[in-house]
Amino acid sequence: MASEPHPQVQALLDRLEQLGAPDLSTLDPEEARAMFEKLRAGESSEEVGDVTDRTIPGPGGDLPIRVYRPDVEGPHPVLVYFHGGGWVVGSVDSHDSVCRHLTNAADCAVVSVDYRLAPEHPFPEPTEDAVAAVEWVAENGDEIGVDADRLAVGGDSAGGNLAAVAALVARDRGGPDVDRQVLIYPATSARDDWPSVAENDEGYLLTRSEMAWFGDQFFESDLDARNPYAFPLQACDHAGLPPATVVTAGFDPLRDEGRAYAKALADAGVDVTHRNYEGMIHGFVNMLEAPADLDRAHEAIEAIGEDLRESFE
Repeated sequence: MASEPHPQVQALLDRLEQLGAPDLSTLDPEEARAMFEKLRAGESSEEVGDVTDRTIPGPGGDLPIRVYRPDVEGPHPVLVYFHGGGWVVGSVDSHDSVCRHLTNAADCAVVSVDYRLAPEHPFPEPTEDAVAAVEWVAENGDEIGVDADRLAVGGDSAGGNLAAVAALVARDRGGPDVDRQVLIYPATSARDDWPSVAENDEGYLLTRSEMAWFGDQFFESDLDARNPYAFPLQACDHAGLPPATVVTAGFDPLRDEGRAYAKALADAGVDVTHRNYEGMIHGFVNMLEAPADLDRAHEAIEAIGEDLRESFE
């Protein structure tokens, strides 16, 4: 285990400290969203074949999505992707770069979902949007020019949570068929006593206080947080779930619950590829552009792309 962050990561953390970026838990949700978008601002240099914004029917009305297509002959397999941000912040814009890179790495279409955010829309509303988006893509692939018979789900952080839950719901409802779940440092458990939380409680981008604040915005009661469709590690049975790629980071408070979910899946007979990136922090996979432009972020994206291509064969 690395004793300190990778030099590229430490340089990023030093820059954020110099900028005086506040802990999101000290802000109200609107301020936190503006700060999060500001930190992710900037156009991606990653070119893809085509990008289209549209809406689809959702449980709360029109649900915005952004569809990325690679510059290769279709019809393309499709990854339905959910952005991170603690169910409170983040958008298709904040995660534009990672979706572009995934499109090219996997030679697949990516449908990025702008699900409703808490606290205005607490659990289970964002989760319902995620499930509805997967079901819509599975049933309407022709409408957006994708091969929905080759379908994966994925996301990072809270989005990894939504992807895992969408896969769980698909199993429980008998469909749609999901070829792979890509879970990038996912939130899988209501527990806050994992060793990685204590080890990385502040100073590594995601803080323990932010984690608690996100949970307070998302859940209206402790009973909600105990629902297996809130945190998939709490499900009684993980058998029959799709093959999984699980990505964790050494200096991430969510490291241990991601690792625990990978183990729970493997113990249930699910094919799991778990990659832990020592020296990395929460959010590292999204750091694909200057000024961060982390080498291991690109490595992680390429590895995920390979997993997806194999699943789509």
